[in-house]
Amino acid sequence: MHQYPQRPRPDDQPSYPVYPPPGPGPGPGPEQGQRQGQGHYQDFPGYPGPPQQQSYQYQQPEPEPEPEPERDREPEPQPRRSRRRIWISATVALALLLGGGGFAAWKLDWFSGNGEAVSFGKNTPPPAAGKTDPSAPATAATPTGDPDVLMPTGPKSDFKQTAKLEDGTIIAKTRLTGAKSGFEGNVWVWAPKEYDDPKYAKSAFPVLISLPGGNGFPDNYWSDRSLDLQKAISDGAKAGTSLPFVVIMPVLNPDAKYYYDGSDIPGQAKMGTWIAEDVPDFAKANFRTYKSRDGWAFMGSSSGAFVGMKTVLQHPDRFKAVIASGGEIVPDSPLWKGHQAEMDANNPEKLAQKLIDTKGPEVYINFQIGTKESGKERMAKFQQQYGKGPVKMTIRDIQNGEHNGWHYVRGMKEGSLEWVSKVLKGPKPEAG
Repeated sequence: MHQYPQRPRPDDQPSYPVYPPPGPGPGPGPEQGQRQGQGHYQDFPGYPGPPQQQSYQYQQPEPEPEPEPERDREPEPQPRRSRRRIWISATVALALLLGGGGFAAWKLDWFSGNGEAVSFGKNTPPPAAGKTDPSAPATAATPTGDPDVLMPTGPKSDFKQTAKLEDGTIIAKTRLTGAKSGFEGNVWVWAPKEYDDPKYAKSAFPVLISLPGGNGFPDNYWSDRSLDLQKAISDGAKAGTSLPFVVIMPVLNPDAKYYYDGSDIPGQAKMGTWIAEDVPDFAKANFRTYKSRDGWAFMGSSSGAFVGMKTVLQHPDRFKAVIASGGEIVPDSPLWKGHQAEMDANNPEKLAQKLIDTKGPEVYINFQIGTKESGKERMAKFQQQYGKGPVKMTIRDIQNGEHNGWHYVRGMKEGSLEWVSKVLKGPKPEAG
């Protein structure tokens, strides 16, 4: 991110060609009002293909070259900077991912049960005697050993399956109306196999709120199984290098036109309240979680990394850590115009300094950056200025990494999942 929309940074990226190419095809053309900046040219959509497919060209007549966008022209207000949206229809995308020989896997595995109702926590203790409402909080069995455990508070949400992983775990979606923000949006969830293991029936699980880059609307691309975020967590849990996180994946913005910095911008949808309050309350209503911040973290890429880091610094009493990938540091939504004080209250630089001045509580920021993308200079400068006292920071280089989710998941597998797992609480099996 650059400081202000009107002032390009000296390290601005050149313009990149639109993907997929414009013209008749399965997806729309380029996003309106593209902005240069910190490498969002590789942010991707709700249904991406694997890395080797990113340069795929559809079989259609060669389009006429597009003129370079007018990079200095700023509409009123200007949408967020360049993010390549690769909106591919599900049929075409799956054909690319699987090929003809993978059709059976598509039919029998990826989509088996999609759209069906999903229930999480099958072994969660039932409600107290006399309670017949299935959405009532499950409070009958008092968790043993750890007073920090919070059993699901209810009411339960209605989940529908959107994908199934090889280990049988499910990614599901629901519609949430935030009681505090008033915003209504989709939320995807995933729970590891351990969550339904009877020996963990009275244990809490750490929560990883995962935020996408780009516009983050109407989908959250971390809910796409092809990115392997959930598989990376499962594999890490088996290997002892990751906690078995419950993953919560909300939409990031209320529309695809503007960007809201994950904040309560005056006169706009309260996306800061949505992310920091409504989404965690939703997780507590449906899953066994920890009462303290020791069981709560964010991960995100690009614009989602900024929101995750900002929220941790803004609410250190609720969240403890963030894996922030892609080099985002400061707010820059054009919707902040005329609201400087409110923008400052959502600026990680000022929030970090406030934590340093007040001496805590401690928060943990793990930056990830690919060696083939820009942005490390901003991370290093931020670490040098604010990585002191209670603000603990590390920077992880992803060798040959680019500005995309597949490479950020690789960085998580190479060490960032282990890093965040060491600063959070994990589930405890029942004795015996």
